[in-house]
Amino acid sequence: MEKVLKNCKVLVTGGAGFIGSNLVESLLLNGNNVVCLDNFSTGKRVNLKDFITNPGFQLIEGDIRNYSDCENAVRGIDYVFHQAALGSVPRSIKDPVTTTDVNIGGFVKMLFASKEASVKRFIYAASSSTYGDHPDLPKVEDKIGSPLSPYAITKYVNELYASNFAKTYGIEVIGLRYFNVFGRHQDPDGAYAAVIPLFVKTFMKHGSPLINGDGTFSRDFTYIDNVVQANHLAAIVTSQKAVNQIYNVAYGERTSLNQLFEYIQVIAGRFDKDILKIKPSYGPERAGDIPHSLASIEKAKKLLGYAPTHNVREGLEKSVEWYLKNL
Repeated sequence: MEKVLKNCKVLVTGGAGFIGSNLVESLLLNGNNVVCLDNFSTGKRVNLKDFITNPGFQLIEGDIRNYSDCENAVRGIDYVFHQAALGSVPRSIKDPVTTTDVNIGGFVKMLFASKEASVKRFIYAASSSTYGDHPDLPKVEDKIGSPLSPYAITKYVNELYASNFAKTYGIEVIGLRYFNVFGRHQDPDGAYAAVIPLFVKTFMKHGSPLINGDGTFSRDFTYIDNVVQANHLAAIVTSQKAVNQIYNVAYGERTSLNQLFEYIQVIAGRFDKDILKIKPSYGPERAGDIPHSLASIEKAKKLLGYAPTHNVREGLEKSVEWYLKNL
């Protein structure tokens, strides 16, 4: 990665999480001083074990719903990378109250604290779920439908608040709509584990991975290194046309769940031939799921210089290898 943020003081909220910890690692490697704010509700301490003794790293154990924690975390900060959120569509359907409290209440507190501290730019994790029931493929940033879950609503409201704060207070904001991110540090355990680590873990136990629906639903699966690149670019871009915008962050390639099953099976099967005999299990479709997701990444390419480095198969090769070493 050539274009990176260097030698700044940055805050990563949710820095103990999957995406956050990968971002922390990259920022530290490029000479930044990194503050991590996390309450460990979903983040993992093990994700921080390689940084905890780094003199450029500071951990603040706190909650974005607590405004004083937000104020403390942004003190002296140049750039905020806001990754903290309660993810998962099913979780939001089961408990919309907590999802809303964290994803909207916490977001606004973090955004306002950043404005008050005069941070240079606030880069935040938006979501492809914002496209809701809009039928067009590929998804382009200015055409969205009605959200299909409480989680999707919260992520869309984040975009509205960010846009309003940019106009009202002059704070620079950039939202990155992530599309099905996967890779190292993604947790395969828990009730709301994402599909790729769940498939890998199940294969490793010689179980039959569960596919929701008939396997034809498709996603633009996006390897973590592409997401880290997009965050760096969002921080360093200087063109005013590129600021106060929303960008899709994806690879721009669609993979069905059946294809995903086959890709992971072949890769994991190189290490354990018994995995090649496993058949998938099929269950009901999940409430709130959209059938297909595919991103246009032309805007990010044009305005940010985004150039994803890993397609889904290349990312899966690295991910499966990581899980085999770490599970």
